[in-house]
Amino acid sequence: MDLALWIAAGLLAAVALLGGSTKTFIPKEKLAAQHGGEWTQNAGVGFVKTLGILELLAAVGLILPAALDIAPVMVPVTALCWILLMVGAMITHRRLGQSKLVLVNSVYLALAVFIAGGHLLGTN
Repeated sequence: MDLALWIAAGLLAAVALLGGSTKTFIPKEKLAAQHGGEWTQNAGVGFVKTLGILELLAAVGLILPAALDIAPVMVPVTALCWILLMVGAMITHRRLGQSKLVLVNSVYLALAVFIAGGHLLGTN
C-alpha cells in the first residue's frame, strides 16, 4: 500500500506541477486559446496565477513532507485541498459543457481521495 500511495502522490504531483507551471508562467490569453482554457476568459489574471501557485504548492506538499519526514501530516492535508480544487474545476468545466475535462478532473479527485484516505487511515 505504501508504494501505491507514493505512485499516486507522484502522479498527482506531476499533474499539479504541470498545471501550476502552465497557469503561472503562460499568459492568460494563450491559456484561453488552448482547448479547455476557456474558463480563463472571464477570470482575472491574478486569479489564474493564484491557482497556478496553489498547484505548484500542492506538487511540493504531496511529496516533500513524506520524503523528508518533516510534518508528514501535510500530505493528506494537501490531498484534501486538492479535492476541493478539483470539485471547483469540475463545476467550472461542467458549466462550460466540457464533459471530458470533468472526467479528467474526477480521476485527479479520485487519486487525491486515495492519497488522503491512505495517509489518514494510517497505512503510511
